[in-house]
Amino acid sequence: MSQNKTQSKSRTKSEGQNESVGPYESGEAAEAADGGPRPEPLRFFGTTWLAHDGGYAARRAAVAVGSLAAAVGACLLLRFAYQGLTIADASPFIGILVIVMFSVCSAIAFRKTWEGFSKRPVDRAREEQLRSLKGIGFIGSLVAYFLRSLTEAPGERLRRTEYETAVARHERRRTTRTGNPAARKTSRPKRPKRK
Repeated sequence: MSQNKTQSKSRTKSEGQNESVGPYESGEAAEAADGGPRPEPLRFFGTTWLAHDGGYAARRAAVAVGSLAAAVGACLLLRFAYQGLTIADASPFIGILVIVMFSVCSAIAFRKTWEGFSKRPVDRAREEQLRSLKGIGFIGSLVAYFLRSLTEAPGERLRRTEYETAVARHERRRTTRTGNPAARKTSRPKRPKRK
């Protein structure tokens, strides 16, 4: 009976923990050759964000230009779609509904994408539910990518903070493990062998 209670408590506790952690806390991160943590790759950047090498500046410029061009192209497509509604003599209510829907979805997508650059999502299930909403408002995500890539690789600050914390933790663990083994041993007098 008590064992069942403990299992149900641990189950509810694990179900209640919705906070998403980085790969270093969850143990998903890859290890380098020395056993330390490896930097997490970013979309379009790989691990070039760590030392700003390997064409990092060119990649940032390409992401900025590409996301802006994609956002402008998407706006033009939406304009053509709205003109199609006008030509088809759809009711003004439908036109207003389409504009409001895309505006609200774009605002939500921008906010969620922007937040994702600086912190991990708290509730993964909620993020999955918002995926279709963010898909409709993809223009907001593209604008967020454009604005963030003007200052850094999107998500770089979050990955750098997590990586530096993981490296510091690894160094502390390694220094406590690899002390001088001779210093830890206390000299004991040898016991005489029994006859």
